[in-house]
Amino acid sequence: MSYINNDALVDAAWVADHLDDPQVRIVDGTWHLPPTGRNGREEYDASHIPGAVYFDIDAISDPDSSLPHMMPTAEAFAAAVGAMGISNDHRVIVYDADGLFSAPRVWWMFRAFGHDNVAVMTGGFTAWKNAGNQVTAEVPSPAAETFKAQLNANMVRSKVQISANLDSGAELVLDARASSRFAGKDPEFRPGVQPGHIPGSGNLPYGEIVDAETGTFASSTDLRNAFDATGATGVQPVITTCGSGITACILGLGMHLIGRDNWAIYDGSWTEWGGSDDTPIEAED
Repeated sequence: MSYINNDALVDAAWVADHLDDPQVRIVDGTWHLPPTGRNGREEYDASHIPGAVYFDIDAISDPDSSLPHMMPTAEAFAAAVGAMGISNDHRVIVYDADGLFSAPRVWWMFRAFGHDNVAVMTGGFTAWKNAGNQVTAEVPSPAAETFKAQLNANMVRSKVQISANLDSGAELVLDARASSRFAGKDPEFRPGVQPGHIPGSGNLPYGEIVDAETGTFASSTDLRNAFDATGATGVQPVITTCGSGITACILGLGMHLIGRDNWAIYDGSWTEWGGSDDTPIEAED
């Protein structure tokens, strides 16, 4: 299916055709919610696409924050990806175990630090294996490259900015969590985080724009309809949020695909907002 920004996605066949391309770097960005008991690094070590390096979302983060996987400094990001053998001249392809879950977070991080030549492999590692492609447990040792990073602050929002937006209403806040969590009917799994949502925010569960079985996005028409129904028509700027800033990036990538790029990620997301004692919370009765 064709999107306005179709180059943000590739499939397993494309990756198979470019495994030996010196201008391409393959990145495994697998991350799992803690309650699953799964570990992305352990899964990568056991089996991955040949030549792929592992991007540890939890490790490449702000070490001084008590919140999970908050954005690192530009210097820290540059050092981490440069050590992976990635330079600013490379086309970066990110995949995850399940198709479209954590890979969009890595995609967004690269773009937030100024590297637009990055795409997500739809279908994830499952699609790669189902196509009969080779897998390996061999961890590559790439030569370090120089990567220059500069954070685009317009792509990130803080708690202070979200608080200010409660009064101004300048930006539409769109939550990617399941509707039951958004409504506050399900408890949050992180200790000290209250159920509910940011006052005035809308809800578009990421599962409504992603096919979980195939790890692919909905059609461009369905994406437009889904976002339009929430008021995210492309006119008003959008702030996407979720539990901890992972699936919020799925909504961001979805909007990018249909040419709506006036959005940012609330990095602290509900873990920060729902875990604070100075933030208002809405929940359904």
